[in-house]
Amino acid sequence: MADQPLWHGRFEVSPAETLMKFTESLSFDQKLWRDDIAGSKAHVKGLVHAQIISKSEGESILSALETVYQEFASNKFEFVQSDEDIHTAIERRVTQIAGDTGAKLHTGRSRNDQVATALRLWCKRELANIAKLTLELCDVFNKRANEFGWGSDGVYLPGYTHMQHAQPVLLAHHFAAHAWSMLRDVDRLTQTIERLDVSPLGAGALAGSSLPLDADFVANELGFARRFNNSLDAVSDRDFVAEALFDLAMIGIHLSRIGEEWVMWTTQEFGFAVLDDAYATGSSMLPQKKNADIAELARGKSGRLIGNLTGLLATLKAMPLAYNRDLQEDKEPLFDSVNQVGLALQALAGMIATAKINAPAMKSAADSELLGATDLAEWLVARGMPFREAHAHVGALVSKSIRDSVKLSQLVAADKKLGQDAVSLLNPGVGVARRTTKGGSGPVPGVAQASELNAALTVMNARVASLNNARPN
Repeated sequence: MADQPLWHGRFEVSPAETLMKFTESLSFDQKLWRDDIAGSKAHVKGLVHAQIISKSEGESILSALETVYQEFASNKFEFVQSDEDIHTAIERRVTQIAGDTGAKLHTGRSRNDQVATALRLWCKRELANIAKLTLELCDVFNKRANEFGWGSDGVYLPGYTHMQHAQPVLLAHHFAAHAWSMLRDVDRLTQTIERLDVSPLGAGALAGSSLPLDADFVANELGFARRFNNSLDAVSDRDFVAEALFDLAMIGIHLSRIGEEWVMWTTQEFGFAVLDDAYATGSSMLPQKKNADIAELARGKSGRLIGNLTGLLATLKAMPLAYNRDLQEDKEPLFDSVNQVGLALQALAGMIATAKINAPAMKSAADSELLGATDLAEWLVARGMPFREAHAHVGALVSKSIRDSVKLSQLVAADKKLGQDAVSLLNPGVGVARRTTKGGSGPVPGVAQASELNAALTVMNARVASLNNARPN
């Protein structure tokens, strides 16, 4: 019997080898062992609570579950050929240890609500960890922003639109932009965790049970915020997996954008930054090379994360109620995305924290007189000229400067509408200092933003720290 699947009673012959190979999930769902045992312990306590099994029987099964836990924790658990998945493997072993009493473990429970419970527990823990790692990268950006200064003496670089020089911005402002975007990622993760914080245990295969199970009791034992409202929905819902995959893909998109920048910044053409040797790679053929592989892979893996999301959505789009085996396809993309995003967050945090910034190169690029064109137009606007007229007037001077290889400052000085008074707008650093809009890149709004970012990080760190405080070990 040990070599038979747990559902063998309905069948007269053993399952075909090809069926078992195609349908098994043990090769990847072993990650859920801790969560399956936690769910099983709570279920056993619920059976005792409902007087479906005796207290002594419950203690015997709980003891066996603890033994299995220790076997997994010490890498001593032994699988057998008939183990389809981590859930059947654990139940088989519990029955071996506790005998006939162990066979009562699955009373009132289906693998449908069992799997959904374990996966929700796993998501609560692992998404909270991703949120923590995301905050750590935010903290790196915040620290580096403070390092290079928010004031009038802060390091600045060209800001870009359409990958063309636009206006000079503080480097602190640039770093903070990434921190703010990733704080939204953390916010999304915490909301996803809050929505998935629902216990499916008690839903059974699809319709609940005739046994007097107390789903609220079990939900509380597992640290869930609430129990399911509808048993059909409880076992078929994978919205939370899709949400998690979107959250992870969005983090991946943000990391890809960061990676793209650092690939460019560390080229000889830009020369804005130099990677620490510990966070760069070399070439097998070209001795002079120092490659930004972390940044490139952060950019490259975003496609993989998008694929994981779209793949699951395609699986879910035609899924009739309630459980279908198609839902087994929820785990591999989820496990992969969590793993890849976690690695990327840590690698990028180390790379950015240790990189050397070439401030002179950044300032030199940002001090081009052409980056002061908007300031010239706004100077004219402040003196009563309509903006479109001012834009056209300055644009014509810029065109003449480029066409005739004449400094823009010379043309401004000779211009009747601008003149010598406006030339100072083109001096190094002036464009950064003139930005006064709240939230903009300038010393005055920068000081306020630094305080706002610190406050936001404090709030979000507390929010993430409070996640899953009630989760079982």
